[in-house]
Amino acid sequence: MVDIFDEVEEDLRAERAARLLKKYAWVIIAVALAIIGAAVGWQLWERWQSRQDMAAAQRYIAAQTAAESVPASGKAAAIAMLDRQAATAPEGYRTLSRLRAAELKADGGDLAGAVALWNQVAADPSADRLLRDLASLMVAQRQLDHGDPAELEARLKPLATSDNPWFALAREQLALLDLRQGKKAEAKAAFKSLSIDIAAPTGLRQRAAAMLTGMGDE
Repeated sequence: MVDIFDEVEEDLRAERAARLLKKYAWVIIAVALAIIGAAVGWQLWERWQSRQDMAAAQRYIAAQTAAESVPASGKAAAIAMLDRQAATAPEGYRTLSRLRAAELKADGGDLAGAVALWNQVAADPSADRLLRDLASLMVAQRQLDHGDPAELEARLKPLATSDNPWFALAREQLALLDLRQGKKAEAKAAFKSLSIDIAAPTGLRQRAAAMLTGMGDE
């Protein structure tokens, strides 16, 4: 008797399952197609993104080659190429293009144009933090001998902390800024600290030691 009831219950379950399958078959098919479509779309998007990155890299290299093949006075074509890159390339290459174009403009005498590009990078929340800080450092370096000391300090001090990759260069610029303002004692203390800081690059430590020697430090 128990076996009969079990068989009946199994038949009922099978019948209900068949009715549900027939009723919602279109839903199952639609979900399956959506999953397949999403997977294919993702693969196509990744392939397209890879091609975009490759094309951007090739254009960036072409601009670099053009910049290196002519003197500073003839780099307008390279700057134009980099400007186009900055407007259309994927994010990483946009930032690199702006930084390189700024350097070329500064070397060519267009400091105002260079500072404008560096400021764009420094203020761009989508750019890598390392590159934003580099842009701020470049502005300070190029304006160190004539820029407003308060503005330069405001740019450099956040970069001079030990956890920032540019800390040594920022501290060097702050020391030079102290020297420019006649703060010789503060400058000497900063150069002395840099000259013995093993976390600073060797060349920078040597420059700091040379500055101390030039300032009469024993």
